[in-house]
Amino acid sequence: MKKIIVAPGAFKHSISVLQAVSAITDGLRSAGISAELQALPIADGGNGTLDAFLVHGGERISRSARDPLGRMVTADYGLIDDGKTAIVEMAQASGLELIANESLRPMAANTFGTGQLMKDALSRGVSRLIVGMGGSATVDGALGALTALGVRFLDEQGQVVEPLPRHLPRIARVDVGDLDERWRSVEVIVAADVDNPAIGQRGAAAIFAPQKGASPSDVVELEAGLSHFFGLIAEQVGVDVREVAGAGAAGALSGGLMALLGARILSGIDLLLDHAGFESQLHNADLVITSEGRVDSQTLGGKGPLGVARIAHQRGVPSVMFVGGLGIDEALLRDHGVRAVMPIVDAPLSLDEALANGATLLERAARRLGWLLQIG
Repeated sequence: MKKIIVAPGAFKHSISVLQAVSAITDGLRSAGISAELQALPIADGGNGTLDAFLVHGGERISRSARDPLGRMVTADYGLIDDGKTAIVEMAQASGLELIANESLRPMAANTFGTGQLMKDALSRGVSRLIVGMGGSATVDGALGALTALGVRFLDEQGQVVEPLPRHLPRIARVDVGDLDERWRSVEVIVAADVDNPAIGQRGAAAIFAPQKGASPSDVVELEAGLSHFFGLIAEQVGVDVREVAGAGAAGALSGGLMALLGARILSGIDLLLDHAGFESQLHNADLVITSEGRVDSQTLGGKGPLGVARIAHQRGVPSVMFVGGLGIDEALLRDHGVRAVMPIVDAPLSLDEALANGATLLERAARRLGWLLQIG
């Protein structure tokens, strides 16, 4: 074996994508693997997207922004392509990992901070802006982000509505008069890893809100609010995104950006792999190693590791996937080109213990794989 591509994703709440690369590389080397190890950190729009793009060059910009609950944090975004393209990972300012579990408040969390990052990128003269979806703490339909960009949402009395999800039903009019005209010349791309619509049984509220702390009654209220919000936009702006595949990503942030900024949705993993030149890197590769924190039915909807495995399979290169947890029949992954799945937890552990020791568990799993690769 002469060349192995190490293309892992982050393990949410445990280790970053760059830490995953290091753990796998260290494990293989400790097993005596002497092959060339080509590092290619991946992400599909969620956590780790910014790092995965910037590893290939670019500039990291840090600025103050509001977190989902309005507190000031330092959030990063990136500039690539000689400053022409900005990479905004929405989780940097509006992500679940910014909020402790006991502070989850889906009716009060918004994406205003993501809008601040987008606005800052616009001020630097970018002509293309990629917004990575995933890891969101919000279900606001982009209400917060669009407010940060200058859109005003007014009630029946013409008063500005505070951009919180619980106020979505109060909105009676959308005023885009203060939206910066430069957005008309910027290509806005939503990098998504799910195909859920904005509303309905597979919508942002029904599927994702419970993961962000929403109670059953919160889900009902959020669904009604998003339905009203996107229905109003369809009537007043003439763009109906309610049933568009992917519009429900990141609490329907993608839907709001589509409706009022003309954003289009693309596969996050395909965007990254194209930027990284993945297909050319597969030349002379003997194996691809990828990873996912938890594999379940959502993984089959467009998550990063499957994108890696699919392209590798098309080029005749086998892939192995490390996983923290396996929630579906692994035979389904073989149908997508994954040759073997290897859970990394090697002893009975609580979830908290597994998350705290993710790097060690992944390194040990990589070492075991390295030993297996040398049999015979």
